[in-house]
Amino acid sequence: MSKRTTQRTFQANEAEVDKKWYVVDADGLVLGRLAANVARILRGKHKPIFSPHVDTGDFVIIINAHKVRLTGKRQEQKSYFTYSGYPGGSKTRLFKDLIKTNPQYVIEHAVRGMLPHNRLGRRIIKKLKVYADDAHPHAAQQPEELKFD
Repeated sequence: MSKRTTQRTFQANEAEVDKKWYVVDADGLVLGRLAANVARILRGKHKPIFSPHVDTGDFVIIINAHKVRLTGKRQEQKSYFTYSGYPGGSKTRLFKDLIKTNPQYVIEHAVRGMLPHNRLGRRIIKKLKVYADDAHPHAAQQPEELKFD
């Protein structure tokens, strides 16, 4: 009598995931397209071992965050709204002002919105490193340059 074997679905394990470091130059890139590509790398969807419940992604360093751009009239019209929960605790900041003072927030906010909104997403966003200029302290990790079309 022959023994019947069944195929098993592969499930990635955190210990067997090889994590790489990538550096992305945001100079002249469109914010939304940059964020979508970076979120895909952080999540690990570019790997054949992707599992939705495991952190299979890589680390991403973004440099020249202050040179990211928006299309159309969004440069002047896009705003970021926050509310503290207290009366009078609402703040609205424009993109054109925020890109000058805190360009890291603009990119982190866009990428965070494209990641899962749960415990896994909070772990994944920690692998994103954003810097306003072209210097970063991660040379020891030997990051590979990553270009998006």
